[in-house]
Amino acid sequence: MRLLLDTHAFIWSYSSKRRLSAAARAVVADQDNEVFVSAITFWEIAIKIRIGKLQPVGAHPADMVKLARTLGFSPVPLSPEEAASYGSLTEATHNDPFDRMLAWQAICRELVLVSRDPEFERFKPNGLKLLWK
Repeated sequence: MRLLLDTHAFIWSYSSKRRLSAAARAVVADQDNEVFVSAITFWEIAIKIRIGKLQPVGAHPADMVKLARTLGFSPVPLSPEEAASYGSLTEATHNDPFDRMLAWQAICRELVLVSRDPEFERFKPNGLKLLWK
């Protein structure tokens, strides 16, 4: 399985594994699965720490890419094609730009998004695959 971690799933994967669901812990730990962390996640963490909406957990934001690699996760950039086609995401009622781009990346790259956030259910008609329970 090819997985994309939502921001909280990435943070919990190194700081508080017990907060991940049993299913999420299992798929992230399974060596047969590929686990990705988006540049969008690193950007969201850096912004939220800077504005005081998130306390740093473990690594400094600048070190998180290295941390992701150490955990066996592959950082994935935002491609120009994903950015340019973002408007194709038809669900218009969920306005968090980080969540919307993570959903769009997962759809474009055919990745399963690992997230506890029920708001992502709105993107299933667009082709989003989710895992948490």
